[in-house]
Amino acid sequence: MKKFLNNKLFRYLSVFLFLNSSILPVKSSSALAAWSINTNGVLELRTKTNTNLKAYFQKANQISGDRFWVDFPGELKNPRTIKGNGPIKEIRLGKPDKGKTRLVIEFEEETYLKPLTWRLVGLDQNNWRIKLFDRKYSFKKISEGQVFKRIKNIKENQKSIHKNKSNYQYLKLPDVKQNKFSVVIDPGHGGPDPGAIGIGGIRETDVVLEVSKIVKNLLSEKGVKVRLTRKNEVDLDLPPRVSFANNTDADIFVSIHANASRGKRRDINGLETFYYRGWRGRLLAKKIQKQILKVSPGSPDRGVKQGRFYVIKNTRMPAVLVEIGFLTGRLDARRLEKTTHRKRLAYSIAKGILEYLNKVG
Repeated sequence: MKKFLNNKLFRYLSVFLFLNSSILPVKSSSALAAWSINTNGVLELRTKTNTNLKAYFQKANQISGDRFWVDFPGELKNPRTIKGNGPIKEIRLGKPDKGKTRLVIEFEEETYLKPLTWRLVGLDQNNWRIKLFDRKYSFKKISEGQVFKRIKNIKENQKSIHKNKSNYQYLKLPDVKQNKFSVVIDPGHGGPDPGAIGIGGIRETDVVLEVSKIVKNLLSEKGVKVRLTRKNEVDLDLPPRVSFANNTDADIFVSIHANASRGKRRDINGLETFYYRGWRGRLLAKKIQKQILKVSPGSPDRGVKQGRFYVIKNTRMPAVLVEIGFLTGRLDARRLEKTTHRKRLAYSIAKGILEYLNKVG
């Protein structure tokens, strides 16, 4: 690491590395479906669902100028070079290795770039965006393919959503037997214990309480009896949470939390789900982890793990503790501060729970 930092040329600057859950076979077609560099300096990408992306920035040398590139799984069939304009010298699409595709953007000399501020944002499971330069440069759009598809249909769906009693009815959550199952949802922390404090002062207690309430509403609409260990900002110790769950004789217990890294490192992001013991607990954790990753493209999968947290160790029913992202991480915090993303997470947790209940029935 010291060697890297002392290199005055910053020869290789790995700006970011985003991994998701699926890897395409070596002989598959390129995961890059479409791309566009817009007049405002924003690069937009469309990929196959849940694609792994690796992106880098390299300073100029005697052969080439400053350049930024993204690697995609799957092999490009037609390598090509496209002439740029304004701050862009050229765009190259090639095959750095067998089974891979590389999109390279080379910049003209004296183009002012700030790669340490660049952030590749996953908009959904297929679309990505990163701002490379400012509007001050005169630039004509360069693109291949249609980055955003079916915009008309999306707008029509949004209109229909508002007509529904629930914003998530259209997503068709799995059905379960009515009034058969009982679930306890535990929003972590509360009252004088705010839990993790993230970027911009975002508090864990606020995030997880909102998510938990939405999960409760979604499950209730499916005929599941749901109880929250807390419904507002109250001081609630761990033993009362466990006693509450055990006394309700619930089928499952789900504790919802948000993470924080030591030193509040902004490069650490990711989602993980813990269980204490038993195949039922592990199955519940796997179902929820799979779903929350789907609505958090680009955020690392930290996996399903065994944990000894008090609330999942001492409850008598299958129990899990879900960490829905790092409030201290740039990518996760930017999402968790938004109500829209909290709703997506709540939907995904509810779906994982319903899939579990269907399985063990």
